[in-house]
Amino acid sequence: MARGGGRRTRKHRPFWMEFPLLVGIALILALLIKTFLVQAFSIPSDSMQNTLQKGDRVLVDKLTPWFGSEPERGEVIVFHDPDGWLDGVAVDPPNAFQEALSFIGLMPSAEEKDLIKRVIGVGGDTVECAGDGPLKVNGKALDEPYVFPGNTPCSNDPGGSFEVTVPPGRLWVMGDHRQASSDSRYHTDDRNDGMVPVDEVVGRAVVVAWPVGRWSTLPIPDTFKTVPAAPGTN
Repeated sequence: MARGGGRRTRKHRPFWMEFPLLVGIALILALLIKTFLVQAFSIPSDSMQNTLQKGDRVLVDKLTPWFGSEPERGEVIVFHDPDGWLDGVAVDPPNAFQEALSFIGLMPSAEEKDLIKRVIGVGGDTVECAGDGPLKVNGKALDEPYVFPGNTPCSNDPGGSFEVTVPPGRLWVMGDHRQASSDSRYHTDDRNDGMVPVDEVVGRAVVVAWPVGRWSTLPIPDTFKTVPAAPGTN
């Protein structure tokens, strides 16, 4: 007796059984994106005004460094605390919801001591500023419309005026709010002479994602395109 040739109908599992699997896949994807592609970072201070405001959320490109690309002059970067720059800075403990968002990369971890500044000099560059400025890189004076209104490029306070040559594999960083930024200028007595090791860079901040009314990209200012190469570099 011939058997029927019809195909068996595949039984679908109920949604309540598939839901945990879907959640698990979503969490794995979120963690992969956080680890290798992009991560949100909350601006913790006023040191990057007016480019960034305290409480802004930026998206940080973590993918490019995986291909060997190093930060360039003018980029806004997020980096790990290189040598106690955040010592003594109080951190509010996160609630359970914030911890969950941090886990999947929608908020930075409160335990991660990260900072955000603008790259001014890269390996081989000579960066200098005296009195009220201007700030110079390899002898070229920068036009800095991004500096906080009313600020001067540097100042006469201890550390405010300087001349440094950046070693290979290091970065000289400064905040856009020059008179309210504890940046490379004020950490020249640390083990890195105020520089940020390239290995400590998390990634480049590329977009202001929140609040919605402040959505914008963070391009490299044109003035950095006119800086001559440091002697002995390509």
